[in-house]
Amino acid sequence: MADNIPGDGGSRGVLVLSGISAAGKSTVAQALAERLDRSVHVRGDFFRRMIVNGQVNMTADPEPEALEQLRLRHRLAAASADAYCQAGFTAIIQDILLGEHLQEITETIKSRPLAVVVLAPSPDAVLAREEKRAKTGYGPDWQPKDLDAVLRGSTPEVGLWLDTSDQTVDQTVDEILKRAWTEGAVS
Repeated sequence: MADNIPGDGGSRGVLVLSGISAAGKSTVAQALAERLDRSVHVRGDFFRRMIVNGQVNMTADPEPEALEQLRLRHRLAAASADAYCQAGFTAIIQDILLGEHLQEITETIKSRPLAVVVLAPSPDAVLAREEKRAKTGYGPDWQPKDLDAVLRGSTPEVGLWLDTSDQTVDQTVDEILKRAWTEGAVS
């Protein structure tokens, strides 16, 4: 088990892990958390699933209420990560954070150190991963290439962006452990 990052064995922080659907966020975040001695995997989607009635899902052309619920989910994830960090854990927030939402969550998180890692495999690699998953993140009106275009076209280049197209989960985690707290650091 690795010492917690950024490298002194005692420092705790928050790492935000983003990417499009089927980029490997959940798997990588869990594997990363399992490598650290005191860690928490904060799943952004968990907060969406807590809504029993009145949930409005995100679409390619979202309703205002869908955007409000998305921002609420991000604020809740940030607050949870901050609380865990204050309790001595490294918190790994994992969610789809595209466009201005990535910058917004980094401004909402109060804990430091803070690092951002964006998993950015090719749309073809994402499509291959999507076909192997039990759940589906895409449909006829929304394909990996479309979401990838949003990621690359409207998301600020905050943090460390990794092309994980040809990497295993362990290789990706190794790269995050080596590079996130320097190249992915957010002040």
